[in-house]
Order: sequence, then structure tokens, then C-alpha cells
Amino acid sequence: MSATPVHGTWEPVPAARWEDAYLAGNGRHGAMAFGHPHDEQVIVTHHALVRPDPDGQDDHDRRPPRLAHRLREIQDRLLAGDLTAAEDLTDGRPLRWVRPFHPAFRIRLRLPPGDLGDLRRTLDFRTGVAATRSAGRTARLFVSRADDVLVQHVTAPAAGLDVTLDHRLPGAPEALDVRHDTVLTPDGALLVLRVRYPGSARGYTGVTLVTATATAAATAIDGGITRGPRGARVEDARSVLLLTRIRRHTGDSDPLAEGRALRHLLHLADGSWDALLARHLPHHRTAYDRVTLDLAADPAERALPGSALLTRPDSPALTERLFAAGRYHLLSSSGLNPPRLTGLWTGDWDTAWSGAFTTDANLNLQTASATAAALPEVTEALASLVHRQLPDWRDNARAVFGTRGVVAPAHTDGSRGHAYHFDREYPLHLWTAGADWLLKPLVDHDEAHGLRDARTAAALAEVATFYEDFLTRTDSEGRLAVVPSYSPENRPTGGSWGALNAAMDLSAARHALLTAAAYHPGSADRWRALAAALPPHRINADGALAEWAWPGLEDAYEHRHLSHLYGVWPLEEITPHDTPELAAAAHRALHLRGAENDSAHGHLHHALIAARLHDGERVGHALAQVLHGDHFHASLMSSHYPRRDVYNADAAHTLPAVLIEALVQSTPDRLVLLPAPPPAHPRGSLRGVRTRFGAGLDLTWTPEGATAVLRPTRTHRIELRTSAGVRSLDLTAGEDRVLTLRTR
Repeated sequence: MSATPVHGTWEPVPAARWEDAYLAGNGRHGAMAFGHPHDEQVIVTHHALVRPDPDGQDDHDRRPPRLAHRLREIQDRLLAGDLTAAEDLTDGRPLRWVRPFHPAFRIRLRLPPGDLGDLRRTLDFRTGVAATRSAGRTARLFVSRADDVLVQHVTAPAAGLDVTLDHRLPGAPEALDVRHDTVLTPDGALLVLRVRYPGSARGYTGVTLVTATATAAATAIDGGITRGPRGARVEDARSVLLLTRIRRHTGDSDPLAEGRALRHLLHLADGSWDALLARHLPHHRTAYDRVTLDLAADPAERALPGSALLTRPDSPALTERLFAAGRYHLLSSSGLNPPRLTGLWTGDWDTAWSGAFTTDANLNLQTASATAAALPEVTEALASLVHRQLPDWRDNARAVFGTRGVVAPAHTDGSRGHAYHFDREYPLHLWTAGADWLLKPLVDHDEAHGLRDARTAAALAEVATFYEDFLTRTDSEGRLAVVPSYSPENRPTGGSWGALNAAMDLSAARHALLTAAAYHPGSADRWRALAAALPPHRINADGALAEWAWPGLEDAYEHRHLSHLYGVWPLEEITPHDTPELAAAAHRALHLRGAENDSAHGHLHHALIAARLHDGERVGHALAQVLHGDHFHASLMSSHYPRRDVYNADAAHTLPAVLIEALVQSTPDRLVLLPAPPPAHPRGSLRGVRTRFGAGLDLTWTPEGATAVLRPTRTHRIELRTSAGVRSLDLTAGEDRVLTLRTR
């Protein structure tokens, strides 16, 4: 192998657009650094910032529709052959998006104009530090996972530095109620920005504590900090340290209390950037360093700026850097919540699709690598979102279906989990598979760590209870029917969106019932019996696994979603090893599926399924569609569509999962090595992967063979599958096991 890849990226120019700004975050606060040495802009974000409705606005449309009293009638009509009946299962409201995510403000640091010199803008993935160095000046920042604060440090601003907090970002409502204050303190200055949403008592407050180290010639101990327009001015300072926090609140805030907390933190760290960074690193670097990928890239290409490397889509160095950046951004955006459609970042109040959490594909794809890529921080962030919203999921089940248990929404702003985003063409309130998909990473985490989280167990029981109440209707042969049933976000050819027996719904119901049975032995018999009564998947006239198992519902192949192949990925219901006939039908369905609008999530979803079906050529082709499609900004954050259209984290966060799935797959009892290696990467090493049978794994491969080192944490017998065949493997906790494989 060649030298270890550089864990970071760089550019020789500042970001001209917010989409190219370097990103930092701790899963709560986010920062977007442009990197201009004379007019630095840092956009600050926070996961909790979603724009509320005006006070007094009718909340009816933010609740799930009360339709349970009409459900049986609609089911009767669907079962009798009225395939448009589900279009009537609505309360008539128009489509309503969830509350939109938005940025808070930007911190501006202005210095007198000067020569940019040999500018270098860098982002260190291992530390989370974004820095700009030019003409003897340095500006650095990180967002502390230890102290939940944005930390900035500027050196050599002796000529005078103006610091302001500016709310005027693209799309910001003109009716925002904004107040600025600057309070001089013994430590320097406290900048306060209070924002209240139009027509609402709710708002947020940002505070920045500015401190300075004086030059030798300065007489003021604070480096000469005075009030300036909407901020502070610093004169004769060798360096400036800034600490920033945001609080969302209802009513008035107490920024001075927040200022005191920042001053206390500053004193704990002796006013030192290094001390604050040292508190942060054990949380961030430890997590980031757990997994690395080396594709034996050309050192000269590894040294290129990110923007230059992006023009070489076939370069192993690009894949290495995007893998590293993907894990970095995924970790940085996971904490209070898992990543949104935009991760934790946006520079515009008019964020596409409200910057929401979309759970019928996008969130699930973004978090796909959480267990294998050794990022339990991501799993815990997802668990936090799920468990906070379970009461709302119960409301969904009662209101729409008249059942006990829980039903997850397809969209959420993170604050509430009610299902209210739907219309005729997107009857997302009828989708029942979401809870199973959202809980799957939590189950994977439990398997990898050899435990059963009581919170996950309780949630699984509620999903199973929903199916007990919902799965009461049968087809003409006496088998249970999922009715109504929805396959996001598609419909049968010539049919309607609300249908019967969508393949995804069948797979999710079976998986949820069987998984809940494993966690709850006392209820296992009845839940397993219910799962066994569900109908099998259907293979259509094209030899493909049908998207709807109900006869007469014909597939519509030109669609970006691959919901019907849920049984292949993320589940293991359909595998080449255990169900070869269904796997062949699933492979045929994948072959027939179109790319529709070339969305990045569609291509990478395709790649994940192809990897499970051991089709390395198809994995490589899907990856190439994204890499050649100009989906990545210079920040290495991605876009939803080709040609960097619509800022979106799907590609950035999902790419690491695709590469891991192509190289290593595991279940609690099985390890599959090199199931679908992309042809573009015939050699490399992947280190630190976590398996679901409780072992760490390092893998090195070449065209001739491979070596795997397993580090089990529990004693267990597993099945090992490679291109050479299948065999049993006994693992002993604490004893490394080295496997040597020949691939030729």
C-alpha cells in the first residue's frame, strides 16, 4: 500500500458561494467557513432552527388526518377491485411542507484589504478545524463536541479587526424582528443578536464572546476592544479568540447568562485555543479515526485541491477523499439529530424540501454506514430523533389507522413526528414501513455491540402492536393483505398511488414482527404467526421482483426510488445465499429500473442493492454516475441533482456505505468478504470496520488475493463466504483471527 491518505482537503482560493464553504459541526451547532482573509464569513446553523408558524395559526394541518373511521370502507373498495379508492382516504387538506430549516446568521471578520499572498484554505477531517492562511494571517475554527460552542481564532489582526453578527442571508424574511447589542466585559466584548420570527413569540439568540491578546505596543490589556457598528472593533491585537453559541427559545432570552457561561468556559481553558481544541479532540478525532480507506492512489493526485481532484472522477484519490469527507460530514452533522437533507448546514432560508428529514429514503441512506463505519454517534443521534417522536407516531397510528402502536412519518422537521405531509400523488400518510426502516440501524447497532437496548426493544414492540391491529384483512386465498399500501414514491402503471401489498410494506411488516419477536420472547409466537401469514413476494412477467405483490398491479420502472428492493437492502430477507430465486428476480428488477432524474440518492441506493446482489460492475457504474455527474461542491458536500444542482447531503453521506458494502457485509452469523468490489479499485485497504457479529475487521486486497484480520469481542461461530466458497469460522473473544484469501 501507498502512504496513508491525507485526511482533509484544501483550496487555493476562498469560497465564492456558500455551497463551497468548508463545514464544521458537532451535531448541534454547524459552521460554514468561506475562508477569505480580509472579509471572512462564517455562517452559523443549529439543528433546532426551524421556522415556526405564526402564533394563533390553526394547527389543524400540522396534525395527522383523522381517517380511521373511513378505513374499512376504503379497504373494502380496494379489495373489491376499486384501485383508486385510496385517493379518497384524505381529509381534503392541501399539501403542506414541514417547518423549514434555516441558517441563524453569519459572523463577519473584516480586516483592511491587502495582498492575499499564497492563500491556502484547509479542512482537517481528523480535528474538524477549518483554517485559512494568507500573507502572515491565520483564521481557524472548529465546533466543539465537548463544550457545544463554535471556536474561532484569528492571528495578526493588528491593523484593526471588525467583528459583526449579520442576519441578512438569502431568503431571510424582511419581517424578522432583529436586535443587536454589544456589551463590553472584563474579558472583551459580548456580541448579541436577538431574532424573533414574524408573528411569533418564538425566536433565537446568538452570542459571540470576543477576546484579544494585545500586541507588545498596546496599552489596553484586552488588545483595544471597543463597540463598533453591530459588533466590536479590535485594535492592536496579536490574536483574537471568539466563542459563539445559539439558543432557540420562546419569549425573551437572557444573553448575559449565556455570556457568563462562555466566560466561564474561557477561564476553564485559560483563554487558550489549544486548550479548547484539546477538550474537543477526544470526542471528534477518536470517532473519525476508527475507520480508514486506502485505495493506493497516486500521491500527486492526493495532494491536489479538492476542486481539481473533482475534475478527475476516475481517480482513486478522489474516492478516498470523498470516503473520508463523507464520514467527517456525517459525524459532524449527528448529535441532537441525525443529518437532515442538507446535513447540518444551509446558507439560505429557502432550503429545498424544507431541509427536512425525509425518511422514505434519504435519511436512511445517509445513515446507512453508521454501524459498519464505526460511528455509534450517528446511531445515537438517530435514536434520539426516534424516541423523542414516538408519542407523535402513536398519534399517527390512532388517527389514520385506528390502531395501537406507532407509524412513522415520511417527513419531519425534527421537532414533531406527525404525519401531515401528503396529497393525492404522494399519499405519504398511508405509508406504514417507515418505523421498521428507521429502527433497523438501531437493531444493527445492538447486534454489533452484543446488547439489546431497552428503548429499541420498546419501540419494536409498538411497531409489532401496530401490525397486530392493522393486518386484519385477507385476500381471496385467505392470506393477509396490506391494504392500503404505498411504495414510495411510485405508483403502478395505469394505477393509483395507494395500492395493495407493496413489496416494501410486506418486507417491513415481516421484518418488524420477527425482530420484535426476537426482542420479546413472551410475544414471539403470535408475532411470528402473523409474519408467516403475510403473502410472498411476486415475480412479474418480466422475471423481476414485482413492486406490488397484488395481481394486476404492473410495475413502473422509470423511477428514482427502489422501495420494492427493501428486502435486499437494508434487510437480508432476499440474498443470493439463502433465496437465490428471489435474488435473481431482484437483480432483474434492478436491471430494469431507470434513473429517472439522476438524483444522487437514486444512484447510490441502486449501488447498495447491487452490492448485496454481488454485482460489482453495477456498483461501479452507479458510483461513476455520481462521480461523473458533477454532484460535489468544492466543500465536498454534495448536490441532489447533477451539475451541483440543489445542495443536499445524500451523496456525501451515503458514499462511504456503498464502498463498505461492496467490500464487507455482515449479519450476526455471517461474514461476506469482497462481495462486489468495484472494478475501478482492484487494490486497497479498509481498516476498522465493525461487524454485526461483534468483531472489528481490517481488509487488504489486491487482484491476486486478500487478507482479513478479525478482532472479535465475543466468542461466536459464523459462516464465512468468499469467492472461494463457504465455511464455518470459530471466533474467540480477544483473539485475532487472520484470514488469507485467493481471488484468482
